[in-house]
Amino acid sequence: MNGTAAVVGAGIGGLATAIGLRSIGWEVTVLERRPQIRPEGTALGLRPDAQAALARLGLGEELRHRTVPYRKARIRTPDGRRIADLPLERIERKGGTPVLMLSRISLMGLLLGAMGDTAIVTGTDITDPESLCKDYDLVVGADGLRSVVRPAYFGTATRPRYTGIVAWRGVAGFEPPEHGETWGPGQVFGITPQEPGSTNWYAAVSTPEGHRETLDDLRARYAGWHDPIPRILAEADEDAVLRHEIYDLSPHLESFVAGNVALVGDAAHAMTPSLGQGACQALLDAAALTDCLQTAGDVGSGLHVYDLRRRKPAQRIVTMSRRMTGLAGHHLAGPRNLLMRLLPA
Repeated sequence: MNGTAAVVGAGIGGLATAIGLRSIGWEVTVLERRPQIRPEGTALGLRPDAQAALARLGLGEELRHRTVPYRKARIRTPDGRRIADLPLERIERKGGTPVLMLSRISLMGLLLGAMGDTAIVTGTDITDPESLCKDYDLVVGADGLRSVVRPAYFGTATRPRYTGIVAWRGVAGFEPPEHGETWGPGQVFGITPQEPGSTNWYAAVSTPEGHRETLDDLRARYAGWHDPIPRILAEADEDAVLRHEIYDLSPHLESFVAGNVALVGDAAHAMTPSLGQGACQALLDAAALTDCLQTAGDVGSGLHVYDLRRRKPAQRIVTMSRRMTGLAGHHLAGPRNLLMRLLPA
């Protein structure tokens, strides 16, 4: 079964969905609000299931050329004592391949390169989302946390909720002796590989909504933490560091589909970055939606199966990520380490 589809949003979920639908014969138009697609961001970790989703879209081989494996990392206290190991070895054993790291810019480049002649219409403000259903057989809301598609078709009960956390991200100019996260009261610092020759760092700090801090304020927060955290922040360039208030969606949506409309990615299940699963879940959405529509007799039945397949698993990740955000910034070693053992591989 195929037809015409409008994909609203040209982020990871939107581009992956467009690639998938095109591969099974759909005529796809991507509608993007921004005048230009200019990817930004630092490292993403792709778990084995997300790698399989990209392979389903025909991008598995190219992915391997852009990534580095992430196999070992520790969680430590600010003075450097070990709390636990991140479950990277368990993820690799279960999935048959390690977590692969690359930058968001590189992943977006991979997806854009696979779009072929699929139309991407930039500078498009969707002022009447409901009218899209008259012009297309399928409408996909892939327009992120502040989606215009979601409230038009799914109501306004589910909305962005500030988590109390601000995330800072940057790239370190040297290779640290080891990777992992450091957890202290109200704040976390992480160091990961990013792609060949590049190291990613991030900080998550408890901050009132709307309160602005400078990079010097961030340096003061982490003064006295173990090496190489002070060095990374001392060498960071404020113009190159990204800062974002973190929101997720609450409460959970009762469905990811309404009529001939489906939500994917952050439009459906925006989550905190604590588990590093946002991009992975968007790719899983795209691959599942493609599979469900390919085998369905009509759009309605395909979307019904998509909702059954993706909604509860994605929402479980949202809940676990929210809990991890709360635990990571506190010295609650027992509950925190228990949750580490329960994290999905």
